Amino acid sequence: MTTDNSPVNAPVNERGERLITHLRHVDLAVPDYDKQLHFYTEMWGLSPEVTDEGIAFLAAEGSPEQYSVRLRRADEKRLDLISFGAATAGDVDAMAQRLSSAGIRLVAEPDTLQTPGGGYGFRFFDNDGRTVEISSDVAVRQHRRIEEGESIPVKLSHVVINAPNPEATVAFYEQHLSFALSDTLWSPHMGEVMWFMRTNPAHHSLAIARCPHVSLHHASFEMRGIDEYMRGSGRLMRAGVEKVWGPGRHLAGNNTFTYFLDPHGNTIEYTTELEELDEDTWHPHLYDFSDPEVTDQWGTANPMNEFVAKQSFNDPDRGVFVAPPV
Repeated sequence: MTTDNSPVNAPVNERGERLITHLRHVDLAVPDYDKQLHFYTEMWGLSPEVTDEGIAFLAAEGSPEQYSVRLRRADEKRLDLISFGAATAGDVDAMAQRLSSAGIRLVAEPDTLQTPGGGYGFRFFDNDGRTVEISSDVAVRQHRRIEEGESIPVKLSHVVINAPNPEATVAFYEQHLSFALSDTLWSPHMGEVMWFMRTNPAHHSLAIARCPHVSLHHASFEMRGIDEYMRGSGRLMRAGVEKVWGPGRHLAGNNTFTYFLDPHGNTIEYTTELEELDEDTWHPHLYDFSDPEVTDQWGTANPMNEFVAKQSFNDPDRGVFVAPPV
């Protein structure tokens, strides 16, 4: 089954291109900062730039982005923000003007960024109260090719968010940010439960899941290839990191997956081979995720059960409509 995915009044620049180009980073507030910092660097494989203020900027070695994860020491666990890139400062201004004109609350007007790499950007609240950042002109980080057998992330692949009214959240990202629908998951008992959305030919850089509350579903990191993905998954399992689901290969996106829990219960994923789409010819599918081959084409992952579903719900986000302090 397919469905129409035409964005309504899509925000594009004078070149006819989307104003948002790609995913930059995901920022987390964490109560046990030292434990999380150790996990994401020593276990997960990110490279740290640490400040004296209890903030760490963690880079993926294969990515030109200054950082893929920001950790901030805080009393409560929350998703601080999700950051997306834009091509030019003019596109940033156009996006801010568009959102403001639509009555969407800006957290900060476009200005010079004070984070690594600088750049120009602004923040706003989406319809669920998440803080979202849009930026351009961030300096490129010195990065490198990940070598064969090296089981560390190449880059941040995608972020999945939970929403109590996901249809409204999907419409928000389509209409205001020009995300396009790639595929949808549904079941005969639950109806539609997850929407995969893209802002470039990658099958999804954002997905939206049905959940009783606003929260982070998971953040996913791209590995060099199948071998490196399996080596990384195995390294974490041998180390006793709690595995939620996998290893396997999804049908929507055709990407591999192994999901783990970080020390504060955020689900994070190793993946590889996420599908690249021909956007001119692509038509979204409606996949029945009660079919085992939809959730895992290989049949190697543990079954999708209540434990997997519960972990993906995460804790309710305490940062809704509250901008992070930095």
